[in-house]
Amino acid sequence: MAIVWEWICNARAYLGEVNTVTMIIRIGLAALAGALVGLERELHGRAAGLRTHMLVSLGATLSALIGVLLSVEMAKLGINSDVQRTGAQVMSGVGFLGAGTILVKKGNSRISGLTTAAGLWATAAIGLAMGYGLYEAAFTAVIVVVLAYTMIGRLEFFMNRKRQRIFVYLELDDVHSVTQMSEKLANDYSGIEIQVTPPRSGCAPHVGIEALIRIPHKVSVEEKIRRLNKLDHVVFALQIT
Repeated sequence: MAIVWEWICNARAYLGEVNTVTMIIRIGLAALAGALVGLERELHGRAAGLRTHMLVSLGATLSALIGVLLSVEMAKLGINSDVQRTGAQVMSGVGFLGAGTILVKKGNSRISGLTTAAGLWATAAIGLAMGYGLYEAAFTAVIVVVLAYTMIGRLEFFMNRKRQRIFVYLELDDVHSVTQMSEKLANDYSGIEIQVTPPRSGCAPHVGIEALIRIPHKVSVEEKIRRLNKLDHVVFALQIT
């Protein structure tokens, strides 16, 4: 057992060095770490999948290695250099890449892709950690990110299943009833993102309201729409898809 532990310590010390072999190992491990994170996104058909996460992690690792090597060479010349500058630029750049995965669905203002964007940002950090030789921290982060994608995602689904959210449109017969209806939607239906819109019917006295409301799991969407149609001053109500 002591021999095995000594071998592990020696191997870890060697991997902490920066040479051709360890650089290749770090790049390979970075690609593996990115693949592990991106696999779940790929299986769910997300815009940023297996290849994207691999490339982000690999590129971040390469950037970290360049920063380390440049810092060593600058030190030989007696010039102080901040090895973290390269990593900071990587994290800023990945922010723009992650923004490309965020979509706002027209018509109901729903946002999707935030989890994938956050995953890309975390993958870049994992790649940087690998490039700096922080193997334990990098693979621990991989495990946590994968758990966040899978187990915590299921937990969120279970929690939200009891409080389904739908976008609805209500057309009111009088503009003076907007305030009263907005308060009712906010208080009785946990309404958020309430917006006043032109009437879809085109009738001049009417006014429209769009809102994101919550409904209990045991109540169907059709039943909730029927209840909204029975409210005072509501000409008609419908779900926005």
